[in-house]
Amino acid sequence: MINLTFTDSMNIFDLLTGENDRSALVAPDRATLTHQQLRDNLNHLVSQLQQFGLQSGDRIAIAMPNSSAMVLTFLAATLCATAAPLNPKYKTEEFAFYYEDTQAKALITLPGTVEDAIAAAPSEMQLIHAIVQSDGTLTFELVRGEATPITSPSPTEDDIAMILHTSGTTSRPKRVPIRHRNLIASARNIIEAYQLTSEDTTLCLMPLFHIHGLVGCLLSTLASGGTLVCPNGFNALEFWQLVDRFRPTWYSAAPTMHQMILARASRNLEIVKANPFRFIRSSSAPLPPVIIEQLEATLNAPVLESYSMTEAAHLMSTNPLPPNVRKPGTVGIGYGVAVGIMDEAGTLLSQGSLGEVVVKGANVIDGYENNPTANATAFVDGWFRTGDQGTIDNDGYLRLTGRIKELINRGGEKISPLEVDDILLRHPAVSEALAFAVPHKSLGEDIHAAVVLKGDVTEKELKGHCAESLSDFKVPNQIHILDQLPRGATGKLQRLSMAKLLKIEA
Repeated sequence: MINLTFTDSMNIFDLLTGENDRSALVAPDRATLTHQQLRDNLNHLVSQLQQFGLQSGDRIAIAMPNSSAMVLTFLAATLCATAAPLNPKYKTEEFAFYYEDTQAKALITLPGTVEDAIAAAPSEMQLIHAIVQSDGTLTFELVRGEATPITSPSPTEDDIAMILHTSGTTSRPKRVPIRHRNLIASARNIIEAYQLTSEDTTLCLMPLFHIHGLVGCLLSTLASGGTLVCPNGFNALEFWQLVDRFRPTWYSAAPTMHQMILARASRNLEIVKANPFRFIRSSSAPLPPVIIEQLEATLNAPVLESYSMTEAAHLMSTNPLPPNVRKPGTVGIGYGVAVGIMDEAGTLLSQGSLGEVVVKGANVIDGYENNPTANATAFVDGWFRTGDQGTIDNDGYLRLTGRIKELINRGGEKISPLEVDDILLRHPAVSEALAFAVPHKSLGEDIHAAVVLKGDVTEKELKGHCAESLSDFKVPNQIHILDQLPRGATGKLQRLSMAKLLKIEA
């Protein structure tokens, strides 16, 4: 078992203390790296980035699919500068926004991939290729831009390790600066909550441009001295074969993934029986209690639903491991995090009251980057206002009752409706547009939109228009053509009422 003492004066490299010869990073199509090889390779990669002139304070965009190369690139970027991992499926326009918003100085990709990411990169941005070696290690190659070698000190706990974005309904995506101390605190909380040890093996299913994958899977596993199995993304058809081959002790996933895994379990009962999980974790969106019951009955493992956000460097609360009580329909208790309920005036409410969920802890960010308006609303007296509504029972278990924000949560992919509005309004035949969430049986929520036209266009043509600029998960599943959009007394569009007004049910 790993013996790791957490202190405030650390960076995330200090978390990587797994036993030298124990497997750290496993990929189905690559050689395995031990913890010592992982550390050695990271030192080499950080040195290379410094030779390219990158240093603390610089932002390094990363656009690559889940892979051992992505794991190594992300960690190296956090230890040299600030990592800005992006969805490799973004379109050119989306990449361009995030490059400008983060002021990224360099882009790292795998050779011959993510053409949109490269097309969007301005000429002054360094382009770096990540080259996988036959022994599973990684090396970087500067293919565009000038290199001015420098020597930079190791990051401190207060340095920003990575920049992610969180979408909102009243603005473009907000920058979330996550410091090394936030990541260290979150990794500690996850390890303690799930009693992770070097004997654990995790199957990483979540994308490594999301906080769930980066911290809930990657960092917590490596910090516990365990083994991270990293396939090239989630494929329900391959899941049980990966389980049979690598024998993971746990996995963490979004509800839609659990449902797909469950649907194929009956065809793989021998594998299920031969490879029991110590526990199964769910996050990113609500998991219906009936699915929890079916998962536990079929896979014979406790299912632990949790609550997490980017602003908290992932974990805020979770249902605990046995023999402690699990309560389906709740997201458990806080781990290393204080959880409260607050009213609109900023007053903390008594147990059992319904209000906005607030949290505070060492894992929670200090504030959004360069966004005083959002910070004034979201951070109150040391508490972070999550925008979610809920209540805490007498045992301290948190039950979420709904989102206050108008953010669309499509199976764990969070979408700003304003971004979709904007694309629709760019079509010459559209005069008004309103994207909104609708209930969905497996995704939790899906995305629809309503438009008022000023010219001739079909729903199919509007979807095609959206697909040119938006990732697939942001394209409305249905676009309703209306004579007018509903407004309140002040003229504000009634986004949250749309599904009900159109009588859309799951």
